[in-house]
Amino acid sequence: MKHINILAVTLCLAMASFSLSAQENEKEPSLEERCEQEADRLERLLELEPWQTFYVDSILKHDYAAMRSEYDKLRASKVENLNIYQEVQDKWMDSIDKAYRKVFDDAQWALYLKQGGARAQKARDKRRESKKK
Repeated sequence: MKHINILAVTLCLAMASFSLSAQENEKEPSLEERCEQEADRLERLLELEPWQTFYVDSILKHDYAAMRSEYDKLRASKVENLNIYQEVQDKWMDSIDKAYRKVFDDAQWALYLKQGGARAQKARDKRRESKKK
């Protein structure tokens, strides 16, 4: 019976150790990987042509990198006001939408708006309006 208890404890420790090492190996995807995943998602959703997917991927990589750079500058300046970070995000998301509009045809743009783009634009507009008041 003593051997069974020792074996059970050993197995539990081995499983816990394996679980922890598996979690350490699962890293969060990089910015570039997330941009590629989003471009692939939009390609499937909107039935994009390969050249459109290329542009979407390029737009995302450029604008998200620029947004992250602005975030880093704010963090380095020790800015704590979350509204400023939200303004930066809104600025870059507007930029992405403007670039998408140039790449998507009318049907793709309408579907993009229907799938959440319009809601995001309205939320940004609402934040801008509340800031003006």
